[in-house]
Amino acid sequence: MSDAPTLYHNPRCSKSRATLALLREQGVEPEIVEYLKTPPDAATLKGVIEKLGRRPRDLLRTGEAEYRELGLKDAEMDDEALIQTMVQHPKLIERPILVVGGQARIGRPPEQVLEILS
Repeated sequence: MSDAPTLYHNPRCSKSRATLALLREQGVEPEIVEYLKTPPDAATLKGVIEKLGRRPRDLLRTGEAEYRELGLKDAEMDDEALIQTMVQHPKLIERPILVVGGQARIGRPPEQVLEILS
């Protein structure tokens, strides 16, 4: 496994574009994963969540229509079910996410990703 930075990116998202621009200003050219076109599988997403040090529910975009339509406000859904739902509906995954080695940060605000660049 490479330690090259990976950015889970949505080019239509202003925060995602700003994060990519910030990385490039720092001389970092990450591997870009357009996760809406190429969603992570459950194991990959679980690994990213672990590197973030968060729970799956923390990655849900609660403003998306799918969040309401799929009843995700229901606190009864366990972590595995939430991960499977995000794999099937990648639009629900918060963005952008930078992964470097064993760490990850959500670029909200974009400057947060700088914490894991050495």
